Amino acid sequence: MLSFLPTPIGNLEDITYRTVKLLQGSEVVLCEDTRVAKRLITLLNDKLSTNINIQQKKFISLHSHNEQSIIDRLDDKFFEQDIVYMSDAGTPAISDPGAMLVKYCQKHHIKYQVLPGASASIVAVAASGFDIERFLFVGFLPHKHTARKAQLQTILEDGFVSILYESPKRVLDLLEIIHSLNPTVEVFVAKELSKLHEQFFVGKAGEVLEILKKRSIKGEWVVVIDGATKSTGEPITIDDISSLSLPPKQKAKLLAKLTSRPIKDIYDDLNEL
Repeated sequence: MLSFLPTPIGNLEDITYRTVKLLQGSEVVLCEDTRVAKRLITLLNDKLSTNINIQQKKFISLHSHNEQSIIDRLDDKFFEQDIVYMSDAGTPAISDPGAMLVKYCQKHHIKYQVLPGASASIVAVAASGFDIERFLFVGFLPHKHTARKAQLQTILEDGFVSILYESPKRVLDLLEIIHSLNPTVEVFVAKELSKLHEQFFVGKAGEVLEILKKRSIKGEWVVVIDGATKSTGEPITIDDISSLSLPPKQKAKLLAKLTSRPIKDIYDDLNEL
């Protein structure tokens, strides 16, 4: 049996009782980083007295760079053991590895379960105070400025409340782009959710940007963009999208939004270039 376990995004006390029980009984622990997993279990044992025996378990690293190669070496007998998969923090397969392992189980009719638990995206959207009938989980944006701007333009035009993850290196740049595209849009920005130095900031993107310029931005960030106001910034052109360093399929989807042409036709044209 394979169980996908949510782990705390900051506060150890957010670990669930079911997660602890499955960790106690597991024989194999698949995890992003064996050092992080062992450190988490040690902290749980020390702080919460969970009595999870590290020595009786086999730890196997399964992360974004080796997920497919590890899965290619698996066989059905491997899953006769009690196995858990845990990412470094949060819920597996949500901006973390795990989806390929789920697909493997589905393909080979292997029983698995996914436990509910901590997710920074859900915490942030609930804490935003925005009127939410529907929301879009985006995760991390591309690193290149032009590609980030193009994707943000689409997000602002779609009208969804949208949830983004961002590193401290790029959070100010993210807010600058949002402000340039739509100075009136409201954002909710959360730093270090559930941790000791958790902080919330809400207001127009430019207002929050000015506040953060005067503060330490070290830590993990979640940005929620209100979908109530559509973008009033300079529109993205066909040439802007054509110049992006994106896979043809993604580029075709963006161009289809601008031109109303079928995605397949645009995709075929791009592959002929």
